[in-house]
Formats: sequence, C-alpha cells, structure tokens
Amino acid sequence: MVRVTPEEYERIDLRAHSLLADVPLHDVWLVELPGGGPGRTIGDLRALLSVEAVTAARGVVRFLFALRGGLGRLFGWDREPAHASRESVLPRLSAAERECSLRAPGTPEGPFRVLFVSPREAISEIQNPTVHAFSVFALVERSSGYLLYWGIYVRPVGRITSWYMRLIDPFRRVIIYPAVLRHIRAAWARRVGEAAA
Repeated sequence: MVRVTPEEYERIDLRAHSLLADVPLHDVWLVELPGGGPGRTIGDLRALLSVEAVTAARGVVRFLFALRGGLGRLFGWDREPAHASRESVLPRLSAAERECSLRAPGTPEGPFRVLFVSPREAISEIQNPTVHAFSVFALVERSSGYLLYWGIYVRPVGRITSWYMRLIDPFRRVIIYPAVLRHIRAAWARRVGEAAA
C-alpha cells in the first residue's frame, strides 16, 4: 500500500481524467491484488469497497470515522449543500455513459453519490460544507494479478477546505488509507482462496 505519482496514475486510460480535468488531484494510492484470474472487474470489488467494509477495516479507523461523524453532526459538516446538483459533474456524462454505467449515476452510496462505473473504474462524488471531493478506483490487470489505484480529487468550497484537508491529511495518509487498503487486500486474498478451494 503506497502512494504513487500522479504521472503513473494518469497513464491509465480512465474516464476520470477528462471528467475531473478541472479538479485538483490530491493524491493517489496503490495496492497490489495478487491472483484472482483473468477478467476481474470493479464489480468483483464492489463489496470490498463499500462504506461498511471500509469503516470495518480496523478499530482505530472505526474510531476516527466515528469521531469525524460526531464532529460532522456538531458543526453541520455532513449536510449536502443546497447548490449541490448545480456544482456536480454528473451533467458532464453523456447519455451513452449514463446508459452504460454499471451503477446508475446519482445513486447514493453512504455519503457519496455514484457518478460512473465501468468494468475497470468507479467514480464517486461527495459534497458538503468542507469539500467537494471525488473518489476514483481503477483496476488494472497484469500477469500476476491486479493493481488497484485509488485517486482522491479535492475541489475547494471555500477557505475551510485547505484548513480541513491539512487537519485530516495526516490521519488519512498514515492511518486510514493504509488500513483500508490492507483490509481490501486481505479480503481479496480470502475471496481468491475461497474461489480456488
């Protein structure tokens, strides 16, 4: 589980690169998923990428999510702004993309909304008073298994965004994302092992 350069991530052919071209890429993470056989898709990872799976990753991660949830309720950080639909990038999707997305664009998933899901890519959006952010999972097949990239894009919503990101980045980068990716890798390994058995 490592952070990778934007250049490595941007070499992957993804819809996110053009869809989010005007949104700053905050960071990108990578986890290797060994085995699995040919033809695996984001659909095979959906359960592992769910909000419930992510928050169950580790005790300290659950605590940090609970703390953030409590602060969100206290300060009103989790309500979706009234102008959310105007600011969403959802209208940038073509009718064909909306039709072929494996999950209906605009579908709520925890605090996120699905934007686009293809066999290799899942793009979600979150809007609240602290950030307008995007999560992109990209699955790349290789001979020994798969690489799962996780790109985080952050569009500022005001002065609070830079303060908020400076506050949470150490927790995200040192504790949360490594724990979540370890959890995904372990769950993948279990699933691959069960399939082989």
